[in-house]
Formats: sequence, structure tokens, C-alpha cells
Amino acid sequence: MSLRPDLRTRFAVDHLLNGGVIAYPTEGVWGLGCDPDDELAVQRVLDLKVRPREKGLILVASHSDQFAGLLQDLPEAQQSRLKLSWPGAVTWLVPHRGRVPQWISGEHDTVALRVSAHPVVRALCDTFGGPIVSTSANRAGAQAPVTAYQVHRYFGDSVDYVVPGSVTEAGRASVIRDLLSDAVIRA
Repeated sequence: MSLRPDLRTRFAVDHLLNGGVIAYPTEGVWGLGCDPDDELAVQRVLDLKVRPREKGLILVASHSDQFAGLLQDLPEAQQSRLKLSWPGAVTWLVPHRGRVPQWISGEHDTVALRVSAHPVVRALCDTFGGPIVSTSANRAGAQAPVTAYQVHRYFGDSVDYVVPGSVTEAGRASVIRDLLSDAVIRA
């Protein structure tokens, strides 16, 4: 088995590295993504979604090591809780301690982190070399898409690249939990 990324993944990552916004399948819905360190690309995502910056965004990775700088100071019990739920469709709100830009965390002292089990997401993050932005590919208040066709209907040519693939658990957005309180924020 080859460990080299396929051409579609390379093409998507080239867009990420050049300030682009991509759409891609995740476990439950289609997502919009970009380089989390590129403020202009993040603003494009927010503008496409008509989402206020204060709300913050999710970062998705292929494995927890890609979040090492954000997880290093957590107590072992909290790190274990994360690792037991990853990879999968569980997003955790984790204290960021100023280690992520405000355009990612919004007005929060936490950042939303998820390690995906979806093969397309994992390939994207591995090839990109770290986490990417992950937010549902819909405008605020609209139904999250479960097909590439819906993404095209929502955004047309406003998205730079739609990565081929399909969701694995259609319609089920990730569960969001607060790491400090263990409270379920979104079921």
C-alpha cells in the first residue's frame, strides 16, 4: 500500500497552502476548510457561511499528535478522555491558553478540536502536515449538506475545490463536549 497522497488530496492541499477554501466530506456532513493560520482564508470561510468571527471554528486533525502544542499542559486524565474518544465524531472544547489565533477561537478561552476517523479528512491533514479548519459547509441557519451536490448548490464557484468523497454517517454532526466540565454542548 502506498503512503503517497493521491492527486486529489495533493490538489486540495495546494489550495490550502495558497489561501484557498475547500469543501470535503467528514463523518456526518460536508465541511469547509482552510489553513487555520491564514487569517484571510479563515475570513473567507466565515463570509461564505455568514458566521460571526466571535463564534470560533473547529480544528480537525488526523491524529492527536497534530494538537500536541495545545494538549501538552493538560492533566493526564483529560488527555486520556480525549484519546478514548478519538478518532471519531467527538469535538472537544479545550483551553487554548493563547496558543491559537483569535480568528479560530472567537471570543472563547477554548478551542474546538476533533481527530477525525474519515479517510479523506485524515489524508488532507496528513498531507497538509497538521490540523485544518472544519466547519459545516452551509450558511448560518441552513441545513448542513450531506452530498457534494448540496455544497455546489450552496456555494457554486465560491469554494476553490470540492474534494471527491462521501460522508460516512449522513446527517450526524459531531458531538461537542467541554473538556473541563465534561458537559455536552451539542449532542
